[in-house]
Amino acid sequence: MSQGYERNVLPIYFLEAKYEFLNTLRTPGFVLPSLAFPLMFYAFFGIAFGGGNGGQQAAYLAATYGVFGVIGPALFGFGVGIATERSQGWLMLKQASPMPGMAYFTAKLTMSLIFAQMILILLFSLAAFGGNVNFTPGQWATLYLTISLGNIPFCALGLLIGSWSPARASVAIVNLVYLPMSFLSGLWIPVNMLPKFMGDLAVLFPPYHLAQLALKVIDMDQGGQVWVHVVVLLVQTVLFLWLALIGFRRKVRD
Repeated sequence: MSQGYERNVLPIYFLEAKYEFLNTLRTPGFVLPSLAFPLMFYAFFGIAFGGGNGGQQAAYLAATYGVFGVIGPALFGFGVGIATERSQGWLMLKQASPMPGMAYFTAKLTMSLIFAQMILILLFSLAAFGGNVNFTPGQWATLYLTISLGNIPFCALGLLIGSWSPARASVAIVNLVYLPMSFLSGLWIPVNMLPKFMGDLAVLFPPYHLAQLALKVIDMDQGGQVWVHVVVLLVQTVLFLWLALIGFRRKVRD
């Protein structure tokens, strides 16, 4: 019976993820900025103005703009997407349907992960061929895997935003979280170049910890322990999911 149930359910998960991806792909306002902004910023700051310092700036930004790139699809896909669909009644319809409850969220997670892969492939190709970044194959692979998995905490953060924010305010809220958090986490400028009070705030934000894990792969991190960054990201992910669950329950009661 269990095998029969899985055979019936798995196509539902697949189709939900497929149509979520296709629906997102047909939204130029999401696709173009998500793909273009990390590449554009890297081309400008990593290549055009990153030729000095023995290529260190280009190498550093290949890692940190990779982190910056995967955050966008997670926050906008979950934060704006869920807030909008909740306000339209689409989320309630999904909950009332016989579709497995997790299929909706799994589809959004899959969409975010696919876009993260696309961004990383394009960005790393640009870094290697345009920025002359010479990482070893092992470094490229480890960097790719680290940043890809690091997309998950930001999906949880996006879910938190989507569960609490009104649809009309969700884009503004995501931007107010996304851009300052990225700057203060050292994704654009190394943390040690920020004013001290800003640098002290960096450890509060998940992009800082993911960026440090990525930078450790290329020996350009601030020197913290890997397990500390991993634990912080795990704790923050659980916290975001818990607060998101409270938000969804509140909406149901309302």
